[in-house]
Amino acid sequence: MTESTGPASNGTTGEQPDVTATGAQGAGSGDAAGTPAPGTRPAASEQGQAPAGDKRHHTYYEGGAGASSEPGGEDEYDHAPDGSAASAESEGVALAEEDTMAATLLADLQRLQAEYVNYKKRVDRDREVIRHSAVGSVVESLLPVLDDIHMARQAGDLSGGPFAAIADKLEATLGRYGVERLGEAGQEFDPKVHEALMHVEAELPEGATGTTVVQVLQPGYRIGDRLVRAARVSVADPA
Repeated sequence: MTESTGPASNGTTGEQPDVTATGAQGAGSGDAAGTPAPGTRPAASEQGQAPAGDKRHHTYYEGGAGASSEPGGEDEYDHAPDGSAASAESEGVALAEEDTMAATLLADLQRLQAEYVNYKKRVDRDREVIRHSAVGSVVESLLPVLDDIHMARQAGDLSGGPFAAIADKLEATLGRYGVERLGEAGQEFDPKVHEALMHVEAELPEGATGTTVVQVLQPGYRIGDRLVRAARVSVADPA
């Protein structure tokens, strides 16, 4: 062994130790240098652990909430977080508020839908009433013309010719607008649609049991449920 010449100046190390001698101390009798003797514990580096100064290696510790999920530790997800009961209660309150809001919105929607349906029905009804009123006004203005056509037909003047075709077209056009002519001989008298101007004695159709129309003096007209004019007729009672 070589002797050291003394401590190095300014804190520098002196002569390095003899590697052979160091290995001989750990070898034991007859073993190669560096091989641990029987019964001795291997160095930390030989056990798979990092040296004390190596900060790159992580050491796992056992126990404790939030510990690593490696063997011997506990994962933070294995434990319910603190305040879980309060969180569940808060979530339940939020769901209840959402259900209440949904029920309120549904009730509002149903009310609006019902109002719209009623409004649509009212508009449709008013539209039909306005339509019938407008057509009725036209029919009322045409009543003198329609009466002349009726008298000409009873007199036989509309048996043919261009005037008869014009009369038929006029009545057909009014029929497309819902105009209905009322009053025919042989019908049972109905005070709702007939106006009796004359009460006569006449032979009635077989099977008549009540007052019966025997002659139509002026036909009546109706548009839907609106009576423009009642039929003016003469009636007779059964014998």
